[in-house]
Amino acid sequence: MRSAPTPRPSTERTDFQTPSSGPAGRAPLAGLDRVPWDEIQDSSGSAAAIPRLLENVAWGDPETAAAALGDLRKRICQYGFVVEQATAATVPFLWELAQRPQVNCRAQIIQLLKNIADARQWESTAAVYPKLLNHRENPVAWERAARQAVRARRGALRGLLAEGDTEITRATTELARTLGD
Repeated sequence: MRSAPTPRPSTERTDFQTPSSGPAGRAPLAGLDRVPWDEIQDSSGSAAAIPRLLENVAWGDPETAAAALGDLRKRICQYGFVVEQATAATVPFLWELAQRPQVNCRAQIIQLLKNIADARQWESTAAVYPKLLNHRENPVAWERAARQAVRARRGALRGLLAEGDTEITRATTELARTLGD
């Protein structure tokens, strides 16, 4: 008996606008409820907690935001190099938060995007153990989709590099190098 195909979260967000082009009062994380988080997996199992974590990063004080980002990192880019099924769906929201001046821990968000863009763990494993590519749940495809999701928003790099915050500029420069920009 064949199981139903694994849901593939969309990494395309048509509602995304950069802070400078969107309405001033636009709420962050629009479209968060359009992702089937409870049907996709993160490192802990169901990715259903990701929206709450993103909201805590978006609106939390520095301590709350940092803790939420730490938990999010463990769920979507464990150890800084192992991505999960939910990673690609999370990336557009991370890009959005990285561009919002009122969000705490923006440099750490950019560093997380860099880690995701660098991720090659599953591809490296598949090179030695090709049977990994035959599994119903294909982590190599998750990894590629996550890297593509980071690349899809690289147009935001210019604005982040233009900011006066040295920590954000440093993290953005590292991400730009990773992306080859």
